[in-house]
Amino acid sequence: MDLRAELLKSIWYAFTALDVEKSGKVSKSQLKVLSHNLYTVLCIPHDPVALEEHFRDDDDGPVSSQGYMPYLNKYILDKVEEGAFVKENFDELCWTLTAKKNYKPDRNGNSVVSHQDAFRLWCLFNFLSEDKYPLVMVPDEVEYLLKKICTAMNVELNSCELDDYLSQEPQGQGGLTVWQFLDMVNSGRFLRGIEPEAVSMAVEEVYQEVIEDVLKQARSPHGYLWKKGQLRRNWSERWFTLKPSVLSYYMSEERKEKKGSIALDKHCCVEVLPDRDGKRCMFCVKTSSRTYEMSASDTRQRQEWTLAIQTAIRLQAEGKKSLHKDLKQKRREQREQREQRKAAKEEETQRLKQLQEEKERKLQELELLKEAQRQAEILLQEEEQRRRQQHEEMQRTLEIQLREAEQARASMQAEMVLKEAEAERQRKRILELEDMQERLQEALQQEVKARQDEESVRYAQARLLAEEEEKLKQLMKLKEEQEEYIIKTQLEKQVLKQEMENKNKCLEEAQKQLEEVRVNRQRVDQDVMAAQRKLRQASTNVKHWNVQMNRLMHPIGPGDKRTNVSTGGFAGYQPLLSQRDSSLK
Repeated sequence: MDLRAELLKSIWYAFTALDVEKSGKVSKSQLKVLSHNLYTVLCIPHDPVALEEHFRDDDDGPVSSQGYMPYLNKYILDKVEEGAFVKENFDELCWTLTAKKNYKPDRNGNSVVSHQDAFRLWCLFNFLSEDKYPLVMVPDEVEYLLKKICTAMNVELNSCELDDYLSQEPQGQGGLTVWQFLDMVNSGRFLRGIEPEAVSMAVEEVYQEVIEDVLKQARSPHGYLWKKGQLRRNWSERWFTLKPSVLSYYMSEERKEKKGSIALDKHCCVEVLPDRDGKRCMFCVKTSSRTYEMSASDTRQRQEWTLAIQTAIRLQAEGKKSLHKDLKQKRREQREQREQRKAAKEEETQRLKQLQEEKERKLQELELLKEAQRQAEILLQEEEQRRRQQHEEMQRTLEIQLREAEQARASMQAEMVLKEAEAERQRKRILELEDMQERLQEALQQEVKARQDEESVRYAQARLLAEEEEKLKQLMKLKEEQEEYIIKTQLEKQVLKQEMENKNKCLEEAQKQLEEVRVNRQRVDQDVMAAQRKLRQASTNVKHWNVQMNRLMHPIGPGDKRTNVSTGGFAGYQPLLSQRDSSLK
């Protein structure tokens, strides 16, 4: 279970306790006090500015749990560090707030559990309750907790009586609230004949085991464990307490003076030792740095301690911090699996029920079909009997008709003789008529043939006329197309003639422009040549004047040789003039 979820359960009780009107909202002043107390018990640095800013008095109305959760998460729960505070002090704060309003023990002093034991049961309830609000503990967990308490007292829980009690409660099947659970325990229904001191010791033992993660500790009737010292190597009697990560030992069972502890990790191991040094039922715990030797009062105690220490080492190897958190998760998974199996079984039962209903419906339909078949057979028999009667009546009628037919046959034979004579006469007449018909047929065939010849001639004549008319139409069409083509050709010829004239004009103009360009080019060439001549003349004059200037600027002294010096004066313009001449060329 996450630390945040554990804290939220206790805070939920404190918040609902402050909700006097049960409207889901708490006044800002009460939330300020609650937040301040949470800062204190959780050892978180106080932030009064954020507290006052979040619960400003200018806000309207009280604050709901949804409105308080952002502040609670940001300024309190996000800053909580595991191990930096005492969880029991925090639970006592929340229990004090909620117990004043909701916990109502027997005023006559007949309650089975004391106020302190009620607080421990409240803590156990929070640990074992579901992670849904409002918090309830399912019947399986109720039975588990009561069995733990009864086992600590060496008594057996009456599960049938518990089932009856839960079935009588309106919400017992879905789970009990903590106040219903405390009322059930205080009623003494399941703890009859047990002293309150025994109940208190059992509740404390279960509280230490489940909430404080105490896997094992020595019990007073069986004495303490003996431990061998490391330096003096003497044996001392110590009160041992085992948690998943550490095995601590004290001077006495009050656990006021702690003498030391043994850190447990996955590399530790526990071994049984043979009896020696006057000690029996010995065992040792080996860590990476040291081996601790201990002695129990009897073999059973040694076996319980070795199994408990092995369980703690296994939890360390699996990276689990709490045995009961792991067991609770496994029980929850088993419940979910049972629920899934139950749902699957119910679904299978429903499916079987549907199949049974379908089978019964099919059987009913089969019975209806059989009944229909019987009715059909009866109708078939009646129809067969009716047909048989009709057949017999028909047979009698046919016999009567047959006798009448025999009589008619005799009369018919007499008439046939007369008819044969008449038929002979008619046969002769028919032969004459057939001969006459053949002659008429021949005449008719000749007339039909003549008419067919006439029709074929007329058809040929009409076909020739149609072909002549079609050819005449084609001829007229060709004549029209020829005329259109002649007109089109003449138009195209005129257009081409006009285009040729335009092109000739353009060509003449281009030739004129070309002649002008040539004349201009000749004129420009003449101007360029004149400019070059002038430039060469100017260059000659410049050279001459350069020589003269050099002479004037360097007079000839006695004994000096005459040299042609071309530096200074206008001589610096010589390269520029040469460059200009080359560009003009």
